[in-house]
Amino acid sequence: MQPADSSTRATRVLNWLLQKLPAPYREKALDYLVLTRMDRPIGALLLLWPTWWALWLAAGDFPPWKPLIIFTLGVFAMRAAGCAINDYADRKLDPQVERTAGRPIASGRVTPREALIVFAVLLVFAFVLVLFTNRLTIELSFAGAALAAIYPFTKRWTYLPQVVLGAAFGWSIPMAFAAVAGSVPPVGWLLFIGNILWSVIYDTEYAMVDREDDLKVGAKSTAILFGDADLPILGMLMGTFLLTMFFIGQRAALSWPYWLGLLVAAGLFGYQHWLIRDRIRDACLAAFRHNNWLGLAVWIGIVLALAVK
Repeated sequence: MQPADSSTRATRVLNWLLQKLPAPYREKALDYLVLTRMDRPIGALLLLWPTWWALWLAAGDFPPWKPLIIFTLGVFAMRAAGCAINDYADRKLDPQVERTAGRPIASGRVTPREALIVFAVLLVFAFVLVLFTNRLTIELSFAGAALAAIYPFTKRWTYLPQVVLGAAFGWSIPMAFAAVAGSVPPVGWLLFIGNILWSVIYDTEYAMVDREDDLKVGAKSTAILFGDADLPILGMLMGTFLLTMFFIGQRAALSWPYWLGLLVAAGLFGYQHWLIRDRIRDACLAAFRHNNWLGLAVWIGIVLALAVK
């Protein structure tokens, strides 16, 4: 049994990679990979794009290979760790929600203890990567680890877990500036704020898929908080994000390719808003996944703007 929102293509790739393992080991390995959402790479990509935005802006050009490799590997490690601790935190809620009932812990294929071990191993791996940077980046990494560990539990006591998610997903931004430039300038913190706004947008779209189930089990989210006003509020958040990215472009003195990328992002937001107009579950999930292209469009704009600067 696989989670309802697994990527069919990614699952096929995982099965192909594991095909040489003996059956018992293959099944357990696949369960661990599903636990860490390797069957759904969209989450890692939504963390990767802002990290790459920050690396390119911090370097003012193509970033040095060392931090690029460290942060790219770190993105996948921390996202996987976050998923493991998320499923541990939600182990009693997931079986009651249609979309998550097939997750490894919820379906009994992975024990909570195993999930904690996976979380710890990935956290140690990510920290080892950070040790190859500088002191400021190492110091910032402790806050990032704390945010990743705290986020899954916030949906029990606040309707704003998406804000905490944005901070956790976006903490790689100040870390990237620290690693490349040795400090975090105002544009770095502005980008961090912009990423929080973007995270609230796409994770609210995601939470709209589970809104009815979350209400039944007592979980909290911005989708529940916004209620019937979700569409206009998301529209305002989209506009605020674009305004934030406009200020970033100004402060970084980026040229026309960036503004073209931002125009594409605005169009993609418009398409997302149209997709979720009737609040249909599959449409909301499609809108969430569509944010991958938005992140890519902004990154391409930054790369080209710096290249012709």
